[in-house]
Amino acid sequence: MDIIQERLGIILGFVAGFFVGLVIFGWGLTPVEFTCAGPGGLNEGAQARYLRNVAELYDVTQDPQVVTNSFGTWDGAAAACALAANSPDPADAALLTAIATVANPAGCVGATAGATGDQTAAQPDEGGSNFLPVLVLGALLALLIIAILYVFNRRQALLNESDVDEDYEQLPDAAPVLGGSGEAEVAAIPLASFRTSYTRGYDAYDDSFSIENGKGDFLGECGVGISESIGTDLPKNVTAFEVWLFDKNDIRTITKVLMRDHAFYDEAIKAKLAPKGEPTLARVGETIVLETASLIINAEVVEMEYGTGTLPPQSFFDQFSFKLSAWAKEGDFEPPDTTARAAELMDY
Repeated sequence: MDIIQERLGIILGFVAGFFVGLVIFGWGLTPVEFTCAGPGGLNEGAQARYLRNVAELYDVTQDPQVVTNSFGTWDGAAAACALAANSPDPADAALLTAIATVANPAGCVGATAGATGDQTAAQPDEGGSNFLPVLVLGALLALLIIAILYVFNRRQALLNESDVDEDYEQLPDAAPVLGGSGEAEVAAIPLASFRTSYTRGYDAYDDSFSIENGKGDFLGECGVGISESIGTDLPKNVTAFEVWLFDKNDIRTITKVLMRDHAFYDEAIKAKLAPKGEPTLARVGETIVLETASLIINAEVVEMEYGTGTLPPQSFFDQFSFKLSAWAKEGDFEPPDTTARAAELMDY
């Protein structure tokens, strides 16, 4: 948003500066003033005084060159005739007619006809000069509209990029860790994350979570529960937890047993818990992976504290926290052969 505001400020500053400089200062406060203009550039009153001065000078000198030099390229004969026609003083009219005759031998009749033609031809130019302010204001308006459209489109593009970045940040930092089956790495997408915690005294601890896809279809379940405790004290002295994963597309429920140091290195306890699942030594930051036909669970040990008492050191948990991340494998997978293993499932 800072980039948008900066660019918008530059564009609006340019438009405002252009408008203030051209319209307010250029046309209003400091308009253009012409100097050293010819007689044709004078207003009506100044032209009348100029013509009378030329007429008086000619009356004194009787030199036609005075009139020719005074008029130059300006058609002063027509102006002199028009001024003579409106003059109430016959002497003044005669002097003006005299200089008009010097400038135009046809006299005031020819000068008047030429002036009429010139004025008629000049009318389109006078009408065209009023179009310039409209043209400039139209250009300013078009520039302002283009600037607004550019800022709007740029803002939408940045918002779209921001949405993509936010969606990307919601994904886990790393792809799921697969088991050591030796197969090629399987692409997976994240489904959900769960957090579960145990505190000593919570003897009924057994959390489970439903795994669903983006459409709300049930894919399976995962969870954590107490697997084994030692001693006869109450509350229980939990020395192992079970982390499990059920996949509706797999006939097995995968389980791994997380043990304290004492249980992991005690062969008797380890043998007792072996039928429940693969034994794993619990460590903070350790990620335990459970993989089925279509699902993967990364169970990360977030927090762990030893319990103290009369039992052997590092033999039971006082606090324990898991973070479970559920992933779905992409692509096709082969469903389990339930018919071939029916006898095995019934043989218990």
